Amino acid sequence: MATLDRAECERRDRNDPLRELRHEFLLPDGVIYLDGNSLGARPRGAAERAREVIEDEWGTGLIRSWNTAGWFELPVRLGEKISGLIGGGAGTTVVTDSTSINLFKAASAALRIQAVDAPDRRVILTQRENFPSDIYMLQGLAEQLGAGYEVRLVDDAEVTAGYPNTRIDDVALVVLTHVNYRTGRLFDLESTTAAVHAAGARVIWDLCHSAGALEIDLAGAGADMAVGCTYKFLNGGPGSPAFIWVAEALQDRFTQPLSGWWSHENPFEMSPEYTPAAGSRRYLTGTQGIVSMSVAEVGLDIFGRVDMAAVRAKSLQLSDAFIELVEARLSDHPIEIVTPREHEHRGSQVSIAHPEGFAVMSALIERGIIGDYREPSVLRFGLTPLYLGFAEVWDTVEALRDILDNHLWDAPQHKVRGAVT
Repeated sequence: MATLDRAECERRDRNDPLRELRHEFLLPDGVIYLDGNSLGARPRGAAERAREVIEDEWGTGLIRSWNTAGWFELPVRLGEKISGLIGGGAGTTVVTDSTSINLFKAASAALRIQAVDAPDRRVILTQRENFPSDIYMLQGLAEQLGAGYEVRLVDDAEVTAGYPNTRIDDVALVVLTHVNYRTGRLFDLESTTAAVHAAGARVIWDLCHSAGALEIDLAGAGADMAVGCTYKFLNGGPGSPAFIWVAEALQDRFTQPLSGWWSHENPFEMSPEYTPAAGSRRYLTGTQGIVSMSVAEVGLDIFGRVDMAAVRAKSLQLSDAFIELVEARLSDHPIEIVTPREHEHRGSQVSIAHPEGFAVMSALIERGIIGDYREPSVLRFGLTPLYLGFAEVWDTVEALRDILDNHLWDAPQHKVRGAVT
């Protein structure tokens, strides 16, 4: 096979069936953006939508807009749009709160269900390389529950094998990230869910690094619950609200640990007694952030016009090209590709390790090529098919080659770390 060159990358861009979607996003001139797996680009129309909410709906409609502008129904309406992307089914998803808070709700509810179905099980199992916030929330929940509850960590290799085959009789709940945030490893949703259920446990999936990047079928896989965010591949904006999904069969058994008034059957009855709403509204807690939620809808509406199979196909083509070019053009450097080569185990990013990873990424960012860095030594490149092209992948690897060949990373300004890396 001939080595990929820039002319071939340009040809692929001309023939890309998703190429017109690039115009739906506003990126600065001269920037190659490879961090959409951390914060998606701004959709065209997001600022206008925020202005509409602030100036018209809030400024003129005032409190009437809870009814006239549909604010009250916004979490459910957006949830339906998310559900279509994750294979959730109607009435199973709401957009609300943060991923961490939604995980706390889901894990608490799942453990309440297991306290009835499998009362002797008290272990919460999760990946050692799960996103730290997920682990922290589970540890905090176990501490609050007491009574023998504990969090047990396992390596990704055990999850890849299907499910840990040791010490499982005491496991009540398994919480898994669908795509490893650091390495980009994708875990099989259907087979892993089946293995967890066969072992007598429930499973919650964190979809933060997969929703909007690949095809997902939660209901088809028989999953129990899932959480995820809207500000990465879904382009909802910084701090945009997260989502929570619960399988239809478990909805009536979902016990809300944060039973705020928005999850009440009739919140404006102002009853001193809590009665949970039917359906997905019971996953809500308090008053919603309407401005950020409205802006998030702009990004979700773009996905309403997208074939996720085409998104996944381009994602794999982009990452194949990236890996091929790194191997061909950076082989003289201490580079390790840590993202799996197999398509069935790869999310929508390529992660490479280098001993001076932070400084190398800093040098790239100085050139307007924006990825990010994760400990230890990992440069992450998010490959967002809606607005990234093959020529940009070529240019990124060429810039990396120049930085490594000429030790351009070895400058004082590239050793200084900000609060966020």
